[in-house]
Amino acid sequence: MMNSTATIRVMPDQVGKHKINPYLFGHFVEDIRDHMDAMLAYPLTDMDFESTDEVYRGLSGQWRPYTNGKNTMYTLEPAAAHHSGHSQRVRMYSDDEGYAGVSQAIAVKRDPRGYRMELYARASVDIKFVIAEIADRMSGEVLSRSRIDLVSHDWLHYETSLTIERDCEHAEFRLYVPSQHDRWLDHVSTGMLWLDHISLLPSDSVGNVRKEVIDMAKELNAGMMRLAGNYISAYHWQQAIGPVYERPCVVNEAWGGWTSKYFGTDEFIRFCRDLNVEPLICVNDGSGTPEEAAQWIEYCNGGADTPMGRLRAENGHPEPYGVKYWEIGNEVWGPWQVGHCNAEQFAERYVRFAQAMKAADPGIVLLACGDTRMDWNRALLERAAEHMDYVTLHLYHGYNRFGMNSRTPAEERYKAIVSYPEWTRESIRQIREMFGSDPRYSHLKLAITEYNTMYYPNTVRKGLPNEHTLEAAVANAANLNEFIRNSDLIEIGSFSDLVNGWLGGCIRVGDYYADQFRGKSKGWSGKSLTVYGTPTYHMMKMYANRNLGHVVQSRIECGSYKLSSPVPGAPQPGDLPNLDVVACISEHGDKLSIFIVNRGLEHTMTEVKLGGFAETGTARLLELTAEHYEAINSVHQPEAVICEAHDLPISQGQVNCSLRATSVYVLEVTRE
Repeated sequence: MMNSTATIRVMPDQVGKHKINPYLFGHFVEDIRDHMDAMLAYPLTDMDFESTDEVYRGLSGQWRPYTNGKNTMYTLEPAAAHHSGHSQRVRMYSDDEGYAGVSQAIAVKRDPRGYRMELYARASVDIKFVIAEIADRMSGEVLSRSRIDLVSHDWLHYETSLTIERDCEHAEFRLYVPSQHDRWLDHVSTGMLWLDHISLLPSDSVGNVRKEVIDMAKELNAGMMRLAGNYISAYHWQQAIGPVYERPCVVNEAWGGWTSKYFGTDEFIRFCRDLNVEPLICVNDGSGTPEEAAQWIEYCNGGADTPMGRLRAENGHPEPYGVKYWEIGNEVWGPWQVGHCNAEQFAERYVRFAQAMKAADPGIVLLACGDTRMDWNRALLERAAEHMDYVTLHLYHGYNRFGMNSRTPAEERYKAIVSYPEWTRESIRQIREMFGSDPRYSHLKLAITEYNTMYYPNTVRKGLPNEHTLEAAVANAANLNEFIRNSDLIEIGSFSDLVNGWLGGCIRVGDYYADQFRGKSKGWSGKSLTVYGTPTYHMMKMYANRNLGHVVQSRIECGSYKLSSPVPGAPQPGDLPNLDVVACISEHGDKLSIFIVNRGLEHTMTEVKLGGFAETGTARLLELTAEHYEAINSVHQPEAVICEAHDLPISQGQVNCSLRATSVYVLEVTRE
């Protein structure tokens, strides 16, 4: 591969007056496809027997019969009082003299302290106990077993622990009445077992979130975590608070399947507290009401002497959460959104919501749903600017702007994808111009509450998703550089998504890939316990864990590449610089961080002139690279693309760097 040369001149004395907000490096959770399945630590699904059977008659969802009885019968029945979903009845007959219960294929990890098992059950008076066990489906070895004595004919809650001494990808959970159980003599209300909840949770889970996800998310140093997405516009928050058994099972109207009843407001706040990040909540303005949104704010922020604050206290959280940032409207401009409307209608709706929410807590900060189409924003601001603090944009870059398809040459697709900041810059320019057009808008800031690469075709899974490649990390890094350059205007960013979810999730759990419209597809490896980061995950760690205060001026001399789009009317950027660079200085002025994205296809020998910041010493270069821009991390090679650090000498106020093609760098210089 050919080499090129470049020069970066940093002017550390030309410091921007606006501080870089740590919320710029935020992330986003949404109940979409397998996001919650991947993030939460429960190995079992259909824990409340919510799904109706599709294959095995009388059984729920992923549950399967576990019996050697010829006459065992399975029936879904109404749930217990105050519970949701169904109850599962298992009817055994004495003539079989066998065992009978339910089972489910799961994966478990070593847990010598024991998975906590919870069970809500009742049984006919002759059934005195059941057996819970986890076995290896391949070898038949029983990994753990526990006896649970059933002490009542009525519904009761039971708990036990199942210790696991080794990982097992091909495990099976079983709950059953064993064949050694005494048989019953009469045939009235005998041999019946009812189940209304079964869950397993590893002992190291943080709340109900996987420890591995918590550990990796902490390293992202996100600053802010957003709870939102398409599902939120049909989401009623009171359905996911209080005792989890009593929370209703609710269909996810946006994405299919069930909305997770196990990750409601209280769990989200704990998640944010565990990560030490600021929560951002988007309210339901689609099927919801201003009054409902105001009650949600009171639940989060009201004292225990308020109606909703009292409810929060009753649910075990007496102190207010103090949620400051609230968003009204998620992609309301899109016909896929519940409550879709035009800009004028949304502006009127927004004002009603804003007034009700501010009445509940005058100290909150409000974000209003904007769009890359400026006619939407113009109508919104004209009618509602005084009621908002931020306008939001969602920036997904890719096929829709370039007419790419499966026949587009890989190199041309790469050039298009890594032009991400050029398109972002135009949207920001238009917003900035609009904010400056009227004194009524001068207080407004911009929040990019969703962004990522978007490849084509993204609705049919073919091999590994491009969203997980080094190429995607290069594009997202260059886009993040544009956010930093505009940090006087942009204060909030939310990378989409945090875990699995649609194709772009930056933390991956196992090798499940959720196609955006066609549900989730299992991978091929059987490594569902492997948790790893995509190249974009490692890029986000590089950016968010720097000591940033303000942007400083820099100039770049480098090669360029040509880009054009076949889409009629699309901008034609022409020659674009290979290097995308932004330089920052720490708040105390003692550290210089230079973010360099080599989006070119050539290795580049680069002189970085420090402008008198340091004449000698050692600089630290963080590097995210691979042999090819289509390199990925996977369950087989979870660390194929990771950040590595190198020490480089500073000589005569200059650092010489060899920047590999299609790679991301941070050069750090500390003033002695």
